[in-house]
Amino acid sequence: MEAISVFDMLKIGVGPSSSHTLGPWRAAQAFIQELKANKLFDQLTKIQAHLYGSLALTGHGHGTDIAILLGLSGQDPVSMPLERVQQIPEAVKKEGLLHLNDERSLPFSYDKDLVFHYDKCLHGHANGMKFEVYNQSDTLLISSTYYSIGGGFFIKENEATEPMHETPPVQLPYPISSGKDLINYCEHHGRHISEVVWENEKTWRESDLIQKDLLQIWEVMKMCMYRGCHTEGTLPGGLNVSRRAARINSKLLPTARYKNADQWIMAIKKKRFGFSEIVKWIGCFAMAVNEENANFGRVVTAPTNGAAGVIPAVLMYYLCWCTKEVKNEDIIRFLMVAGEIGSLFKKGSTISAAMGGCQAEIGVSSAMAAAALAELLGGDSGQSLMAAEIAMEHHLGLTCDPIGGLVQVPCIERNSMGAMKAITAAKIAVESDHKLAKVSLDTVIKTMWETAQDMHAKYKETSQGGLAANISISVPEC
Repeated sequence: MEAISVFDMLKIGVGPSSSHTLGPWRAAQAFIQELKANKLFDQLTKIQAHLYGSLALTGHGHGTDIAILLGLSGQDPVSMPLERVQQIPEAVKKEGLLHLNDERSLPFSYDKDLVFHYDKCLHGHANGMKFEVYNQSDTLLISSTYYSIGGGFFIKENEATEPMHETPPVQLPYPISSGKDLINYCEHHGRHISEVVWENEKTWRESDLIQKDLLQIWEVMKMCMYRGCHTEGTLPGGLNVSRRAARINSKLLPTARYKNADQWIMAIKKKRFGFSEIVKWIGCFAMAVNEENANFGRVVTAPTNGAAGVIPAVLMYYLCWCTKEVKNEDIIRFLMVAGEIGSLFKKGSTISAAMGGCQAEIGVSSAMAAAALAELLGGDSGQSLMAAEIAMEHHLGLTCDPIGGLVQVPCIERNSMGAMKAITAAKIAVESDHKLAKVSLDTVIKTMWETAQDMHAKYKETSQGGLAANISISVPEC
């Protein structure tokens, strides 16, 4: 059984897409290591990347080409300066040179060596890519196929049936493959979900490091909201979508300027807001993150980039209006519960929009946030799982139809809607007896996967159906 850490589900990266940006980026990095392991790195004189299926159809809008070039150039999405995200690919196009792993310079034609196969799909997954390298005699040295399977996870064809993780495989004290497993452990040992997850996480990391790394994830989320709420302008890509979070923030906190995110959060907590204004804030928090994501900003996959705004928005809702004091303990508990719920969906269904539509992204993120909020509001493990079930139940069948192949319309607004559904689901669950529920979380996960299989391919992140097919625009290729 696949063991998935919270840190596999919540990964720091660069927007706009975990499956189309972060996954291919990581796959390109893995291919570099494969070349070195096979002692081919110094022999090759030409490298090509081929994109298939959804990676080809929406790759330009999702920045797949940029991600591939950055991965091959030896850049890391967690640490590289954001201003270089656009600069390096532009230099490759202009100069016709690729600085392979920042160690060697190779001739590289953007038009000929980065190939979008719009009419082909590989058999392993909708998000397929193939890397090929040649020697001076134009002889193929190696060809490797990878699949980006959602949430920044990827697998290599013929080598792995499970995705390559940020954490090594282990034997967990509480192996969990279903919601039933999770609730049984909680009830048998008298523990909250976060306590069970904590014990599992200690298999990979020392307690101090778990705390440190989770707070670092929150720091990235927090800074992303802060930047998004203080940055105006138009998003790139050709749709000319105006950023709205900064305008909402300035209306709710008029004339106020804060030096950092913590001061900004404390100002929000101190001011008295009514119900209508709190609703505006929730939408503002979520949109701020995904406006940053669309602008190639640094975000946390939760469980994907396209759904990265839901969990930060719901956690901000709790910190600003459900508790008097901002406690690290609450932040850690929230993220652990969210990560575990996300892993259940990954094991039992999918977190890839290319496989399951937007129910696999916004729906899953809403379920993750709902369960986490329910625990912090005092709910038991059964009520947390009930919250996750309610949230997903009302996202079933949601299609992925990004206009122009960009993670902007309807993606940004959907994060706000997912956050509101999560909060509503948590509120309902903590006032309910979960033992009387007619639908379990496991049932809704199973149903989601069946729905994904029945869904027409054009509604799975191809921009060939839904809104994308009914909005006539002209988006220039990047």
